Amino acid sequence: MTHVLVTGAGRDTGRRLACAFAARGAHVLATARTLAAAQETVDLIHAAGGSATPAVLDLADPDSIERLRVDRLDVLVNSGARYLAGAPTPADVVDTIAGGATGTVLLTERLLPLLRASTRPDIVNLISAAGQTGHHRSDAHPAFYAAKHAQAGYAEILSERLRPEGIRVISLFPPDFVQDGPRETGADLTAQSVVDCVLFAVGQPRDCFIRAFYFEQPAPRP
Repeated sequence: MTHVLVTGAGRDTGRRLACAFAARGAHVLATARTLAAAQETVDLIHAAGGSATPAVLDLADPDSIERLRVDRLDVLVNSGARYLAGAPTPADVVDTIAGGATGTVLLTERLLPLLRASTRPDIVNLISAAGQTGHHRSDAHPAFYAAKHAQAGYAEILSERLRPEGIRVISLFPPDFVQDGPRETGADLTAQSVVDCVLFAVGQPRDCFIRAFYFEQPAPRP
């Protein structure tokens, strides 16, 4: 059985990812900032006949990362990152950058020994088009852009250094997307389409190394 850890699994895209991996037969460690949110996801997985365990993980808190207990891991999905828009407080800015940038690095580094022990290790990073150089079309706050550029830079060098060890680092750069909607030409990208890309990449044979998914940007609305 494949063992998958999903960050930000307490809601939205992270929850979809956790449920999708479980539906494919994986055991999922569903992490969220609160145990209640993680447990809701696990309850959904159990109701569908899947295997999962809840865990508390606050990526903005290094102590929370250190307290996380993981015994075995094949796939790490870094999907937990706070979206920031509007006029945030200084604390919001700190939380966004700490969770999206520092927290992603600390968690990944801590779990690398377990991934090295796996026969099919993958690291999946849900970054954002906001992490691409020259992208200016998201309504996100500049702090979110900063966090995503940090994630992208880390993923790039990590991919280069881990590839000789057989650890695939897969990054996705979707534009702002919706949780639900019609999956058709001209419509906004949906969370389920992003999830399907993740499952496709992880499901490839080990000689297939997909480093990144870059999505066509939607046409500007008049």
